[in-house]
Amino acid sequence: MKIKFSLVVILFLATSRLIGQTTDNCVTQVLLTGYSEKAYTSVPVTDQQIDLILKCGIRAPSARNNQPWRFTVIKDEATMKEAIDNTVPGNVLIIVSGIESQSGTTPDFDCGLATGNMFTAAHGLGLGARIYGSPAGKINSSKELFQIPPGYKAVVVLRIGNVDKSVDAVSGATPRKNPEEIINYKN
Repeated sequence: MKIKFSLVVILFLATSRLIGQTTDNCVTQVLLTGYSEKAYTSVPVTDQQIDLILKCGIRAPSARNNQPWRFTVIKDEATMKEAIDNTVPGNVLIIVSGIESQSGTTPDFDCGLATGNMFTAAHGLGLGARIYGSPAGKINSSKELFQIPPGYKAVVVLRIGNVDKSVDAVSGATPRKNPEEIINYKN
């Protein structure tokens, strides 16, 4: 009887893991369907959504678990416009800043991992998200305005908002390259 029960448990666990590895998995669905939205509505992002997105950023992996990031949440429309031109009321900007100097670490890479987690979390919540790299220079020249902590520099900006559903996601997304163009296999 013990052997039969053990076999049933093993089969159940194996089947569960296989099911988790299909494209029906909610995480893989978010990753496969997400894109950098350009059109947003003025429906505000809620504080609960922002809080959950930030928690996902905090949980990102980092070299030696240094967590060299700081997140600055900008809701003020005038300040958002100082960073990027096409903001919409109700959007939120999260400036991801990395520690300026720490030998043997990779703060910019780690900040990218945190941003990726937050980008995916926003899409998982049904929001749109877009990552901007070029505003970092402008933000770093006005650190006080953007409340960048001393010893940190802006690395990237994540824009989050409710998506304009009138824009077709298929035609709104930039086409991806074919896997054959970017994947090399060595057996």
